[in-house]
Amino acid sequence: MIREFKASDTEALINVWRRASDIAHPFLSSAFLDSQVPALRDIYFPNAETWTVEVNARPVGFVALIGSEIGGLFLDPDIQRSGWGHKMVNHASALKGDLQVEVFEKNNIGRSFYNQYGFVETHRFIHELTGETTIKMHFKTN
Repeated sequence: MIREFKASDTEALINVWRRASDIAHPFLSSAFLDSQVPALRDIYFPNAETWTVEVNARPVGFVALIGSEIGGLFLDPDIQRSGWGHKMVNHASALKGDLQVEVFEKNNIGRSFYNQYGFVETHRFIHELTGETTIKMHFKTN
């Protein structure tokens, strides 16, 4: 099920984020990923509109929304390709309508997912913290 984020989900979802990031973002250093954990815990989860995917009473993924932008969408690698990613974007779109997302150019998994869903590239820029090219994408409901 997809439900509202609870503070008690934090550590499980940080673990999901890290495992999924290691696969989707092999071009980012382990030190950089480690440095992002406090921001997830103290800034992003408490301040974003976060929805948790729960399977068998266990948090296994999340979509974090900042307005109509997907700030993060991560699933435990063990359940990727099971339809939960689409369900999360469907949920986000039902709540917000048109959506935006930023995805690293080298994140082939994320780019493929968003392309298949129907997002289209609107522009590219350099991600300040990593120096990596990032693609801004947009999804229109109609």
